[in-house]
Amino acid sequence: MNKYLEQLVELSKINKEIDDFTPRIEAIKKEWNDLSAEEESLKNKIAQIDEEIEDINEKIKKNEFHLQELSQKIEEFKKKSAAVKTEKEAKALQLEEDIAKEQIDFANEEIERLEKIKEQKEEEKSEIQKKLEEFVKLLEEKKEEISKKLEAIEKEREAFYKKREELLSKMDQKIISFYEKIRKWAKNTAVVPVKKQACYGCYMRINDKTYSEVIKGEDIVTCPHCGRILYIEKQEEKETQEQSA
Repeated sequence: MNKYLEQLVELSKINKEIDDFTPRIEAIKKEWNDLSAEEESLKNKIAQIDEEIEDINEKIKKNEFHLQELSQKIEEFKKKSAAVKTEKEAKALQLEEDIAKEQIDFANEEIERLEKIKEQKEEEKSEIQKKLEEFVKLLEEKKEEISKKLEAIEKEREAFYKKREELLSKMDQKIISFYEKIRKWAKNTAVVPVKKQACYGCYMRINDKTYSEVIKGEDIVTCPHCGRILYIEKQEEKETQEQSA
């Protein structure tokens, strides 16, 4: 294998290693984002419960205000009853008083019902707040852990970047340009091995002449089907030589 082809194979492998860091980093970031989303969800639940409690308090206030109004009516009925002259007026006044008393009973029952719901909501909020506090502690631990993971990956990636820069500085610019043109569409399969006389980029069988050129490794050979740069791995080369012998 000539020097230029060896450099291209090495460059292709380094680029693949660099690109492989992206899904690793994304997976770690996703873990953090999922945890942050869970924290936000707990906060939203607390905010929603606060709104529900506020709404309940408003309803309780309205019922308490209504009770005050009804109590005043009862007092007025008592005063009016002293001035009642006919039985018809007395019955009408009594009916209004009975209705007011029923409304008082209903208002008291409604307040009692709302107070129970409020108590349940406050208990629910307390449980979520406790869970949130525990979750915040977990987030702090995870933040440090994730930060260390990302830092370690970044160091690894930087080492490959450095390795690539060193390799590029030794390579012919025309060879690099040729490789980059193919890499634009082939990504990290711009340079692929030939196995069992097939291109491992498009998996098409290559003709004997091209295969022979790839085995020799004297020139940079491209696949006649897809245009990727071809090379033969040492194991494949050894097997081919053994078969030829």
